[in-house]
Amino acid sequence: MFHKIKNVFPLPEYKLSVQFAEGVTKIYDVKPLFQKISAFKSLENNDDFGGVYVDVGGYGIIWNDELDLSCDELWENGVEVETPFDGLIAFSDATELWGLNESTLRKAISYGKLINGVDVCKFGKQWVVSIDAMKREYGNIAER
Repeated sequence: MFHKIKNVFPLPEYKLSVQFAEGVTKIYDVKPLFQKISAFKSLENNDDFGGVYVDVGGYGIIWNDELDLSCDELWENGVEVETPFDGLIAFSDATELWGLNESTLRKAISYGKLINGVDVCKFGKQWVVSIDAMKREYGNIAER
């Protein structure tokens, strides 16, 4: 199963904060790659490190045509950290992870299965839902 990446932010000391679609944030240390993979040495003492971005589809991160890391590498070797937003995911991510239609979640709110302010909340135009509520109502994440 792929762990899609939603956001990546460069941190001091060549670390990355990586936010995954499952509502998990991990810190990944790039420094060890400077010694293991010569191409990564170009990021050391260079402003290019801050130019990291999420690859189309969320299956990795990229600095340039020659430097990238897969979502699996970041997931397996990143260190999970707690944030105030852990366990919250966008409706679009929840529907993809559970194989549902977004209208299913909207109906669950109107029928009282998902409680606004407890299980779900709207920020501007975006609805978010807790992973615990999704598991309670729809079981574990669907295998792809």
